[in-house]
This record gives sequence, structure tokens and C-alpha cells, in this order.
Amino acid sequence: MGDTGPMMSGQRSPSRTLGRTAGRAATGFGAAGAILLAYAAGYERTAYTLRRLVVPVLAEDAQPLRILHISDLHVTPNQRGKLAWIADLARLMPDLVALTGDVLSHPDADEPTLLALSSLFGFPGVFVPGNNDYFVPTLKSPHRYLMARDEAEPKGPPLNWAGFAKALAADSGWLDLTNTRTVMDVAGQRIDVRGVDDAGLKRDHLPSVLGRCDTHVDLQIGLSHTPEPRVLDAYTADGVALTLSGHTHGGQLRVPFFGALVTNCGIDRARVRGLSRYEAGGRTSWLHVSAGLGTSPFAPIRFACRPEATLITLTSPG
Repeated sequence: MGDTGPMMSGQRSPSRTLGRTAGRAATGFGAAGAILLAYAAGYERTAYTLRRLVVPVLAEDAQPLRILHISDLHVTPNQRGKLAWIADLARLMPDLVALTGDVLSHPDADEPTLLALSSLFGFPGVFVPGNNDYFVPTLKSPHRYLMARDEAEPKGPPLNWAGFAKALAADSGWLDLTNTRTVMDVAGQRIDVRGVDDAGLKRDHLPSVLGRCDTHVDLQIGLSHTPEPRVLDAYTADGVALTLSGHTHGGQLRVPFFGALVTNCGIDRARVRGLSRYEAGGRTSWLHVSAGLGTSPFAPIRFACRPEATLITLTSPG
């Protein structure tokens, strides 16, 4: 086959065509990314959702008991929409409110948080702190989100969690379960309930909350902000039927058909959000991990993981 001669001036070179195609693709991906970011930051981050679950842990013929589980509020001043949504949860008339930490994210968040929660003060409640309740959040490198590592002690200015916890307990009558265990009468049920300080920061003290209960109880419940396996193992082996946790934000950024990219603690990705079964010490328990209601002020986005509170109805197996 002979020489075809020089290319006619009206023809495009393959390299130029490829370059234009790649440019269009990059523009398209950039536009799609901008749309997803706008959705994650502008809509889903504040698309507060109430989830409802049924957990069969009560004795036969026991009346249902309803627990409102809220976690990871990460309140900063002027978050009026979030605080109004929290205040409206009183319409659910829960038998017990369980608050599992990371409540604060700003030194001036105490008063608006107490005001929003005050609508729930007519109901019994329990609470524990989270890792972010002790220090003001600081900007962290995004690569830490994707790397599994132990929690470092926060380096921001201190938050007055002790003062807030004291005010919350005084105003509400709720019990501070920081490394503490007690027995409560709730809706006709005697509940052995215990909690630990944040396990991610290794502030938990399990010996304080484990062992045989001195009185008859109908149910054992545990609180731990971070669902670290060592706490879940100890609780389950000790007879806890239901553990309530938060911390993970459900992954905060979830990939469709894959789920959370990370858990930011020791549990596996399958348990990063919602209800699951847990086995340890020859016993089986239930674990509920809340995806929480807030985010860090430095990562105000959620994708495929709406902020949530959960109304958990405890029932008999039948």
C-alpha cells in the first residue's frame, strides 16, 4: 500500500481529539463533583431523620419500652435548625432518653444545647461523654479519615464538659453514667444501666461497671460513646442485652452498594451504623450505633448517611 500523502487540513489529529475528549470528561467529572458536594453540604447534612427500630429483649408479656437514642450532636452556636429538631423530639414521649456523647463543639454551645434538650427533661434519661466533649475541635488532615489509628488526645482548647454535665444532670434529673452503674425503674421495668467514659481516648474504666448485680433486674443496658470491641466484649460477656453507641457518624461518607469507608474505631464496617448482633464470652447481645446528628465544624458534609436520632422500642421476643 503506497504513501497516502499529507493529512488534509480539514482532518483532526488523533492526539487533539483525545485531548478534547479528556477535557470534556474532566469538566463533566468536575461538575458532577460540585453537585455532589453541594448536596452533601447543603442538603443532606441537615436532613434530620428519625429512625424506628424494634429490639426483642424483654421478658414474655412485658410491656414495650421506648428508648430515644441521640448522639453526636456536635453543637455550635446558631445551629437553630438542628436545635429546633432536637427540641421537637419530645413529641415521641419516650420512656427513656439515652445521650451517647459528642454533644458539644464550641465553648458557647452549653446554653443553647441545654435549651434544646429541655423539652425532653420530663422523661428519665442517661448520658455519657464522647471524645469531642473535652476539647474544641481542630482542623485535621483529611488523610487521617482514611487511616486506621488509635485516637490521639485532642489538642484544641478545653471544653467545660464537667460543668455542662453537672448542669445537665441538675436541670434534667438525668444520670451521668461516666464509668458508673446504677439500677433504674423505667416504665415498669427494673433496668441495670451502666456507662463508660470515652473508650477511644482510653478513659473507660470497665472494672467500675462490671460484675453481678446485687438486686433483681429485668434488663441490662450499656452506654459507650465509642463502640470499641473491648467494651462491647466486656458488656456482652457480663450480660448486657443492648449497648448504645455513637462516634462513627455512620461513616459520614458512604458509597452506594459498599457502605462506609471507615469506622474510626475498632468495629468492622458492617456495624458502623444501625442495629446488629454481637457475640462475646459465650453470650449474644444487641448493638445499636447511631449515625448521630452532627459533624465536625471542619467537615460539614454527609453523603448517603443522613443525620439521625432513633426511637428504639424494646419488646418481648413474641
